[in-house]
Amino acid sequence: MASEKVELLQGTLDLIVLRALSTMGPQHAYGLAARLAQVSDHPLSLNQGTLYPALIRLEQKGWIKGTWQKTESNREAKYYAITKAGERALGKQAERWRRLAGLVDKLLLNET
Repeated sequence: MASEKVELLQGTLDLIVLRALSTMGPQHAYGLAARLAQVSDHPLSLNQGTLYPALIRLEQKGWIKGTWQKTESNREAKYYAITKAGERALGKQAERWRRLAGLVDKLLLNET
């Protein structure tokens, strides 16, 4: 069971990325994916086809901002940082998630 991949609900990845950037500071996509996989209790597959569209979507919303910088290995990479609008969105999305998780938890606890 522990080896099963976690499937993310639509919109959940945005919340995860916003929270990660809020706590970890600016990150490039590869570093962000590696760090999220490292801290995850379950296999969390964030490949390019999953993560990059989320980063583009969040940047288009103005919730994150990307700037080109040199990595530790002297390569060019786009580093993403959360914006003030992104911090506000993170608060709203986190509250929405807590309400949804609470409802699902309540429904599961009432199963007989």
